[in-house]
Formats: sequence, C-alpha cells, structure tokens
Amino acid sequence: MTRAGEREDDDRDSPWKEALDRYLEPCLRLLFPAVHAGIDWSRGWEPLDAEFQQVVRDAELGRRYADKLYRVWLRDGGEAWVLVHVEVQGQVDAGLPERLFVYYYRIFDRYSRPPVNLVILADDRPSWRPGPYTAELLGGRLTLEFPAAKLLDFEGREAALDADPNPFAVVVLAHLASIRTGKDPTARLHWKWTLTRALFDRGLGRKDILELYRFIDWLLALPPALEAEFDRRLSELEEERTMPFRAPFELRAEARGLEKGLEKGLEKGLEKGLEKGREEGRHLGLQAALAAVLAARLGDATLPDDLSARVREVTDAVALEGLVRRAALVTSLDEARALFA
Repeated sequence: MTRAGEREDDDRDSPWKEALDRYLEPCLRLLFPAVHAGIDWSRGWEPLDAEFQQVVRDAELGRRYADKLYRVWLRDGGEAWVLVHVEVQGQVDAGLPERLFVYYYRIFDRYSRPPVNLVILADDRPSWRPGPYTAELLGGRLTLEFPAAKLLDFEGREAALDADPNPFAVVVLAHLASIRTGKDPTARLHWKWTLTRALFDRGLGRKDILELYRFIDWLLALPPALEAEFDRRLSELEEERTMPFRAPFELRAEARGLEKGLEKGLEKGLEKGLEKGREEGRHLGLQAALAAVLAARLGDATLPDDLSARVREVTDAVALEGLVRRAALVTSLDEARALFA
C-alpha cells in the first residue's frame, strides 16, 4: 500500500537519488555527523552506479526506493565506499537488515572492500527501529550493524530545520510535510507554498532552487485546482521579487518532455537494436535520449560535434541513465561538457 510521500514510480525516477548525488555532503552532515567528520570533503565524492548495479543485478532484493553507492576519501588519506540506502515503507520491513547484509557481502566479495552502510528511514511508523543483522550457528556468530537516521525524529524541530542553512534540511522538511498532509490537500498546498517560498529566502543559487523545488514538487503533489492556485501564487512572488524562476507548470512540462524524449530515444535505439542485439539497442536508445535532452536544454536542434562524440563514447546503460537525469539540470554548454569530465 502506498503511503504519504510514496510513489508507485520505478525507483530510477525517484528524486531521492538526485538529491543524494547533489547533496551527499550536507546530507551526512545533517543525518550522520560522526560519519561526516571522518571524510575529507575537499576531495569531493564519486557515485559508483555501475559498480552497484553489478552487485545487485543478479539478486532479487525487492523494491529499492533509492540505493546509492559512493566513493569518498577519508581524512587519513584512505578510500572508503559508502552505501546510502533510503527506506520508505508503509509497514515494518523485517527483511531490511538481511538485505543490507546482502549488499555488504556482495560488495565485499566482488570488490574486496567493506562498504559503510547508512540507512535513512523515511517511513511513517515511529516505532520501527530495525536492529542489526545477526546470524549464528554452533557457536559461530556474525553481526552487521548500520547507522540509521529516522526522519520522523525531526518532528518538532521544524523551526530549527527552517533556520538551518544546510540545503538537505529542506529535503527533510518536505518529507515531514508529505507525511503530515497525506490526507489533507489544503494543508499540503500550505506546506508546499511555505517551503517553496522559503527557498528564495535561503540565499540559494538558481540551480539549488530548481533542484530542491523538484523534490518538493514530487513529494507534495496537489490536485489540479490547488496546483493552479500554487502556480498563481508563485507567479506573483516572481513579479514581487523580480526573480528569474520558471513557473512550476514549465518545470512539469520539461519533465514530461524528458520522459517523452527518453521514450522516443529508446524506441529509436530498440529499432536499431533489432539488428545489433537487445542490450546494444538499449544503450543506443539512451544515447539518443541523452542527446535530445542536452539539445533541448541548450536550445539547439543539434549538439556541437565534440559533445555528440562524447555522448557516443558512453555505452554503459546504467551510466547513460544517470547522465540523462543530470542532463535535465544543465544550463550551459560548459555544464554539458562537464558531465563527461
């Protein structure tokens, strides 16, 4: 059963993944401060999407809302792999500790390195606190413990979150609002408007405003009549503050265009794939979708030759899917080229 804040979409469509990719450092700073303190953030972080897909490809582990694996560097100069798992459940999931253990041993077995398992519990059940995974037999014992952050624990601390300059505080506030207003669309309009308006007061750049708005819009979807009221309010705010921010309906139209572009690209690739094989057809379709999204974002019918060549060089389907998602946020040719750096 779908609860407030949950969607039936495939997990690849979940903005949780984009939020983690963009805000991993502030996410860990807010939710896992002890882990955050051990990482050298000056060296950045690297998503390991292809590696993680290799680990889970042959395992049926149930629906994963957002699982992300990252390479980070420690303050002592060493390297660590951090697995961030977002669990959104409407009921207690007794199998979560075992799934995390499966992730752990598959990563260790394949890459000879133990990951750091971090769990974000975004469910609506205050009493659900999954414990460690333990297996024992004939005197032998194995235990996997994992730090977990329960978003419901931030209830009652909304004022502090609102005052916190950490951008991931907005993600937590939006999620709490989605749970609180699950059956009250009028209250949901109030919170969606409050959170969106607050984005302008945080002194954020345009890209951060758009990224965080996308998350708010996804979690706090409204009925058409209330969505129209929200659009009207935001248009008035733009005029009042003379801020260049595209109206929500334009953002949603762009998202629909991205979906159509992906579908069209996949169709074209699959047609070619009749001769070259199913997997190659998939990557050709994703290449076509990536090129179409980049061209739309740059306002050109065709891409520069060097950028087209970079698109063709990427043949891994998982990597292409990630590039398509990130391409939707590109605002300049330099940013488009930086995707392939």
